Amino acid sequence: MADPVVIEMANKLAEECLAVQGELGNDRLFMEVGDVLGASSQTLEEAFLTAIRTRMANDAGRRFLAQRLKAHRAAAAQE
Repeated sequence: MADPVVIEMANKLAEECLAVQGELGNDRLFMEVGDVLGASSQTLEEAFLTAIRTRMANDAGRRFLAQRLKAHRAAAAQE
């Protein structure tokens, strides 16, 4: 398991990266950041990529639930 300081750094960087990705419209920017990190610290790279992927998965799950609920409500309104 990674050092708590490394995890904290990775989490902060992941939040910043996702914000920049959104502003730039580049949904793969995190891969470039990962490459930069990997050149210096494989430990930080792995923690960062985990932080990014869990956040992206969470966002995808929330979008999926919102879409399903919207479809359900639309169908219920037509009945």
